[in-house]
Amino acid sequence: MPKPILTKQDIHFRLRTCAEYGQASFAGIASLSLAMVLLINSFKGGELAVNSAVFAAFAAYFVFALLQLGTMALIRRDLLQHGGLRRSTRRLGYVLLISLLTANIFVVTAAFQLIKSKKSAAYTLSVYALLTTVFVFAISALNVFKPYVSDLFVPGMALLLIAGAIQFIALLLIARYADNQLLPKWMWIAAVLLLASSVTGNLFALALGILLIARLRNRDVSSGTKLNEVIDRLSRSSTSMLGLWFIGFLLAISLCSYLTFDYGMAIDNNYGAILQSPSLTYPLGTDNFGRCLFSRIVFGARISLFVGILSTLIPVIIGGSLGAVSGYYGRSTDNLIMRALDILYAIPGILLAIAIIAAFGANTVNLILALSIGAIPTYARTMRANVMLVSTLEYVQAARAFGAGDLIILLRHIVPNSIAPMIVKSTLTVGGAIISTSSLSYLGLGVEPHIPEWGNILKVGSAYLETNAYTAIYPGLAIIALVLSFNFLGDGLRDALDPKLD
Repeated sequence: MPKPILTKQDIHFRLRTCAEYGQASFAGIASLSLAMVLLINSFKGGELAVNSAVFAAFAAYFVFALLQLGTMALIRRDLLQHGGLRRSTRRLGYVLLISLLTANIFVVTAAFQLIKSKKSAAYTLSVYALLTTVFVFAISALNVFKPYVSDLFVPGMALLLIAGAIQFIALLLIARYADNQLLPKWMWIAAVLLLASSVTGNLFALALGILLIARLRNRDVSSGTKLNEVIDRLSRSSTSMLGLWFIGFLLAISLCSYLTFDYGMAIDNNYGAILQSPSLTYPLGTDNFGRCLFSRIVFGARISLFVGILSTLIPVIIGGSLGAVSGYYGRSTDNLIMRALDILYAIPGILLAIAIIAAFGANTVNLILALSIGAIPTYARTMRANVMLVSTLEYVQAARAFGAGDLIILLRHIVPNSIAPMIVKSTLTVGGAIISTSSLSYLGLGVEPHIPEWGNILKVGSAYLETNAYTAIYPGLAIIALVLSFNFLGDGLRDALDPKLD
């Protein structure tokens, strides 16, 4: 019997709805682009001499890019000819996992997605938990080439090794049992160990442990349906998941750096190693004081994440509370609160931050307060609009009819159903807070100059753009990558939390 001829609409639908195809195409294109960047940088200036280490990295990325693009072609053929992926095609994922040795996160995540046909939320979290620990361990291991290491380096690396072993075993168990209606009772041990392994700052391990405990308590595969649904929708977007992974990776290495990195390498002057090019000892080179740029960027991630997240969390809480009260009570209360916030909203946020820092001094606490105050009106307006909409729904009217108090109605019925847009907005504006933090530090109005913060590092490196461009390029790339990660995550959450999304 001849096979039916597929229309363009059928082909487009099959390819668009296949998560493995989208992941494979993204990974292949991203790997090929990085390979071309490495190839260009392997040549030393305008000379014909080639940097062997960079060229070897190009060759590795290029090979896996070709393998990934070939796998994408096989996935496309399977979808169009068989309507699904064959087992032989999925087995190619095991071959692509070798790319972990080259730190190619794009191909590795695509390989894990390809291996398993039915991917639960627990499987997705376990994959990213393991990858986070592996990359933190690999980055921390580069410190062995330095003249000296932290006093807690060995215990820190041992802790990461134990955490990685726990997460690897959990991944194998979840791949086998996650789809079962009832999880084995001894999975409690795996859940507790995963929670313990999250002391390394691994948010994925923490979320996975909580998810497993929720399922074990309810003894039902449908437990945590909302979380499973959100993670499943979020995992369809390669850029969103990679953004979430990069944020989780930076958070984990920021915490682990207390054990595995020596702070002296980032702040102590070493006049015998001024402006050295990248090497094994100094993976990203040194600055004009001989300080390790690699260590400074790792420690700078703490400041950027801490200031960015806290300066977003404060206006979310304050602005959300004011917006909820304003939207619920209305009339004179709404008029009083919103007119006061309109005055604050009329002042440009960056100018308000500069004025506060100029008046009270440049330090981390004043920087957080300066960035937080200017963002309160936008969150208040967002929450007010959501609360006014939810307040008109039937279940709120029913709660009021049953005699529930205003506080109970707000906290139990209105705020939980109005918080999704606030979550999306906060992830999208954390990036702006990070840019503002770096900008103010670059101008000398942010974090103290001696603290390794990305804006401070960029300011020092900008004086050497013509001779030692890497001193400014690496901190600039770090800022770009983190801001893009939050923006990609915000876009993914907007789609995942959209109730109208099929």
